[in-house]
Amino acid sequence: MFQEETIQYNNGYEQVVYMTQEDEWDRDLLLDPAWEKQQRKTFTAWCNSHLRKAGTQIENIEEDFRNGLKLMLLLEVISGERLPKPDRGKMRFHKIANVNKALEYITSKGVKLVSIGAEEIVDGNLKMTLGMIWTIILRFAIQDISVEETSAKEGLLLWCQRKTAPYRNVNVQNFHCSWKDGLALCALIHRHRPDLIDYAKLNKDDPLGNLNLALEVAEKHLDIPKMLDAEDIVNSPKPDERAMMTYVSCFYHAFAGAEQAETAANRICKVLGVNQENEKLMEEYERLASELLEWINRTTPWLENKAPEKTMMAMRRKLEDFRDYRRMHKPPKVQEKCQLEINFNTLQTKLRISNRPAYMPSEGKMVSDITTSWKGLEQAEKGYEEWLLTEIRRLERLDHLAEKFRQKSATHETWSEGKDLLLLQRDYETASLTQVRALLRRHEAFESDLAAHQDRVEQIAAIAQELNELDYHDSATINERCQKICDQWDQLGTLTQKRREALERTEKLLETIDQLFLEYSKRSAPFNNWLDGAIEDLQDMFMVHSIDEIQSLLSAHDQFKATLPEADGERQAILGIYTEVQKIAQSYGISVNLTNPYSDITPADIGVKWDKVKKSVPQRDGSLQEEVNRQHANERMRRQFAAQANVIGPWIQSKMEEISRSSVDLGGTLEDQMSHMKQYESVIINYKPNIDKLEGDHQLIQESLIFDNKHTNFTMEHIRVGWEVVLTTIARTINEVETQILTRDAKGISQQQLNEFRSSFTHFDRKKKGGMETDDFRACLISMGYDLGEAEFARIMCLVDPNGKGLVTFQAFVDFMTRETAETDTAEQVVASFKILAADKPFILLEELRRELPPEQAEYCIMRMPPYNGPDGPPGALDYSAFSSALYGESDL
Repeated sequence: MFQEETIQYNNGYEQVVYMTQEDEWDRDLLLDPAWEKQQRKTFTAWCNSHLRKAGTQIENIEEDFRNGLKLMLLLEVISGERLPKPDRGKMRFHKIANVNKALEYITSKGVKLVSIGAEEIVDGNLKMTLGMIWTIILRFAIQDISVEETSAKEGLLLWCQRKTAPYRNVNVQNFHCSWKDGLALCALIHRHRPDLIDYAKLNKDDPLGNLNLALEVAEKHLDIPKMLDAEDIVNSPKPDERAMMTYVSCFYHAFAGAEQAETAANRICKVLGVNQENEKLMEEYERLASELLEWINRTTPWLENKAPEKTMMAMRRKLEDFRDYRRMHKPPKVQEKCQLEINFNTLQTKLRISNRPAYMPSEGKMVSDITTSWKGLEQAEKGYEEWLLTEIRRLERLDHLAEKFRQKSATHETWSEGKDLLLLQRDYETASLTQVRALLRRHEAFESDLAAHQDRVEQIAAIAQELNELDYHDSATINERCQKICDQWDQLGTLTQKRREALERTEKLLETIDQLFLEYSKRSAPFNNWLDGAIEDLQDMFMVHSIDEIQSLLSAHDQFKATLPEADGERQAILGIYTEVQKIAQSYGISVNLTNPYSDITPADIGVKWDKVKKSVPQRDGSLQEEVNRQHANERMRRQFAAQANVIGPWIQSKMEEISRSSVDLGGTLEDQMSHMKQYESVIINYKPNIDKLEGDHQLIQESLIFDNKHTNFTMEHIRVGWEVVLTTIARTINEVETQILTRDAKGISQQQLNEFRSSFTHFDRKKKGGMETDDFRACLISMGYDLGEAEFARIMCLVDPNGKGLVTFQAFVDFMTRETAETDTAEQVVASFKILAADKPFILLEELRRELPPEQAEYCIMRMPPYNGPDGPPGALDYSAFSSALYGESDL
């Protein structure tokens, strides 16, 4: 419906662009009759409101300006400047000359007149005359209106919206239909002069009465002439926008004085509010940093304490305490650390945006200090967990070896008990030849038995040595017992050798030996030793960690059971020898109480041990089968953990890659980016139950003492670290977008500008480090039109890289680009605002602060503003200049 056309003026500082309708005054079209009537009346009243100051007025707007005299007079009144002397002749060229002087003056004020010539005005062209008057109104009545960085029409509209916002049934969106019911005009009057109109009694359904009331009150009490007809406004489907803007601008100028004080108070409230909020953020950061550092300093020594325990129970208690730390105590602190970093970044951004000095935390409480302490904590934590698992394995191994040592030692001591006394006997001196031979054969059997026990003694010594190497807590008792066994073994070897020499000397005197007893002795002794070994093996404890190991034990046990028939045949053969001896004894009348001189092993002994072997075999079967079941259960837990870890691990890696790509390739508005990151955060948080379930499975695995898992390369530590990294990364990415939103809103940057900044930054971040190096940053500035000398570039680098790291982050780049043009509150502006509240005095009084500012901000100023020390200050006067400078770090109170 409308097209843009430029009307500009130059006031020495900037160019202002007006928007005019498509049916501009250079088009030979007719005005809408209703609008023509409204504009004629409104513009005539507006001109007369100024001309009456010169003691004149106009009756017919297209006729009374034709000679140019009153037009020049109007311009002198509203501008306060003298125009060139008019031509007093009545000829047409005199009139054209006067109108041209007026038009030239308008053009000199920076307004470009399109298709408006002096001839049309002199000829009484109504359309051109109204267009010219509208241009004058825009330049001298509406242009200078400024409300919160908006000006002219937009500024006037924003002023009306702000003033009428609290009023019911008022919604000002334009300068035509929003004013038809008269409530908006009444609200403007009531807002500034509530004594003139009782707004509560107005009726929305009586637009004519409301409009007439507003027009009459404005004319009578505000010296604003009636520029509109209430009936025209009510009856028009769309009242003329220019007529309404002209009339409403009179209200703005009428109330401009009150607006100045209100604007000053608002500016001070805004500055003080920002300062108070920043102080609260600083206090909150100090508190959180102190609490987190205190927890880290208290926890790190506990993790560094690696004093070993003597029992498995004590070590398991330590492991359970560590699990409680990982599950319950550390996760909240991870969140606190992340939140602390976010709060610090947000605070610094707010300080930078509000032109305040950067916040420097107390000594030792910098983010870098907390990060260093946290790294020390995690390093101690990692070493502590590895130490715990190593100690548990060591103690488990020690308990197994100690029990094995005790069993073998007890078996050996039982066997060796009294052997030294037997070897010291001198019974062969009174024995017969047969008895001597029997003693010699018996001694040979003993030597065979002694050799069979050599392996057990070596095993006992090896176990004792391993217990010493693993630092067994009761190694002194182990060493003492082992030394006793070794000394006894050496003694038995010496005594055995001496007895053999004595028997061999005696053997030459003896010729007859009972071959059957000798054969029985030779066969029974190894068999008896085999029985002892079998019983020992069947009762031996075992410790396995995999199905393969238990299957190996099962295979060995099956092989042992396969040898039982052969062993039973040997047992029956040995018993057959003894039975043959009994038969011979009965045949030749030998005493039935005849004992075997070569061996103490009786058939009853062999029978008892054989029965014990047969009884131990099924018991061993049951123990091995239970271990098989336990290992299968462990394998299922391994596979269950691996199945989840192999899904969760890649999921975490994929999320990290997606977040990394999103942080580099962000598109759309910042709000869209924030929404996108929030969705990522929601997906990640909703995935937490999977991590918790995996933690539960991991706890079951550790309780079952499962230390390896070949089905996955992901450990619980990998998952934990990955989870913590993805949470921290998404939080930091969201914080970066929030920081960009704060910067955009505070600096007035458009989304398109931010996208252009991001595009330039991404293009010149050639190494994708998340920041531009010095040469890349210089190339970026040159591409954007900066004429850089060495000194200027050095100044810019001090702004964007104050720490001299040689890397310019995206946030620093955006801050630099916006700092060059954006307007921010300064100490001088705050001083000027206080000066308005103080009625141009160099000091301000307590009652003035309490009258002009809200209670909270007023008390904030009173507590911090120093006394005024000037010569003309009354008691209680405060120095607002020093206070304003201190707000921006320019001086100290």
